[in-house]
Amino acid sequence: MTNTEILDIALAQSANNCCCAPGDFFSTENVVRASSAREVLPAYFELPVVCDLVSYGSNVVACCEEELVAPITAWLGTLDAVHDAFETPELYRLNELLAPLSARVQFQAEYFLPDVDALLAAERSCPFEMRVLGPDDFRDLYVPAWSNALCDKRPQLDVLGVGAYDGETLVGLAGCSADCAQMWQIGIDVLPDYRRQGIAAALTNRIARETFERDKVPFYCAAWSNVRSVRNALASGFKPAWVEVTARPIA
Repeated sequence: MTNTEILDIALAQSANNCCCAPGDFFSTENVVRASSAREVLPAYFELPVVCDLVSYGSNVVACCEEELVAPITAWLGTLDAVHDAFETPELYRLNELLAPLSARVQFQAEYFLPDVDALLAAERSCPFEMRVLGPDDFRDLYVPAWSNALCDKRPQLDVLGVGAYDGETLVGLAGCSADCAQMWQIGIDVLPDYRRQGIAAALTNRIARETFERDKVPFYCAAWSNVRSVRNALASGFKPAWVEVTARPIA
């Protein structure tokens, strides 16, 4: 795939999530859409979502409950810059708008897409043997040590893995979850005693390339405060693509 094709696939999925058109993410104006039925939501997208803000850098696209369309449109109109909507002072203002619906901001995340040239350039050797794994290999791995690479809440979606082995001991694991029809999300774990040896970057890069071979787009998500995870994404050949803030019911 080319970088353009990768971005188009991501935009199509984001547009589905936000009840908008792919081109809305590059509008010169902010876009607010009322939430409606979606065709297929990502597996990690738990409903109900009261409000979701997404930016690919040009503007803010908000998808929210009908009664929030007017107040969120007005709020976005007061901002001086796109990124202001995702900064703490404005998120406090957003929480005030959400309060009548007994909701508040829950998640802040940054999403990364692979850069084809950077991904190839970032290919590196691992100090330990890497093995490609499948669902049958995951049965005994749903334990805390591998909770980022695999998800015990949705084990049926864990479709691909690459493990690093010190002898027969698994010391690092990258996993892919089939969260969207065309996009698989990468998660990574390395045992504490084996960190800072380049294992995470080697595994992340390898599983991304394995994902491409299966005609899927790998993507990577990190909390904004997870500096170590962001560094791994960049070292593995990924680049920032979009940011997202999600509000859900307080209950």
